[in-house]
Amino acid sequence: YPWRHTPETQLSEFNLTEIEAMLGSYTKVLFVRDPFQRLISTFMQGMGSSPSFSSFVQDILASGQHNASVAWKPLVSLCRPCLIQYDYVVMFGFLRQELGHLLRRAGLPVDSLLPEFTDTQVRWTYRWLSEQMFSELSLQQKKQLSHFYHRDLAAFPFSSSFLSD
Repeated sequence: YPWRHTPETQLSEFNLTEIEAMLGSYTKVLFVRDPFQRLISTFMQGMGSSPSFSSFVQDILASGQHNASVAWKPLVSLCRPCLIQYDYVVMFGFLRQELGHLLRRAGLPVDSLLPEFTDTQVRWTYRWLSEQMFSELSLQQKKQLSHFYHRDLAAFPFSSSFLSD
């Protein structure tokens, strides 16, 4: 359906037959990241106007899921993994390994296309940063965040997420 496809076209603008035809003709890849790490990244990039991480989280919780920015909205509500059969789910923190596999499956040369990733360093840094940021939150905020992201935590294996507890 290229005549109706523009960069701004939302999938919801097509009828069910068109959606099934389009999704069946693409290789669908979903990149997922621990929701707590997404929050930290968004805060560190200055996308919130709050002076502290705790107040940033409080602003997010007060706005609710329906008014949430794409930067911190739960992935399940953005990507609909229960409705769309993704061919690959790539976890942040394992990018080099998973992208290499994905490129090989697509028949593309792996070495010339993959940038250098430092997954181990990234995981260690985010672990340390997560501990610092998580300690700023009240028990109530931690519980509310876990509830806010409960569908993401159930859908994806974020076993080391601070929100999983």
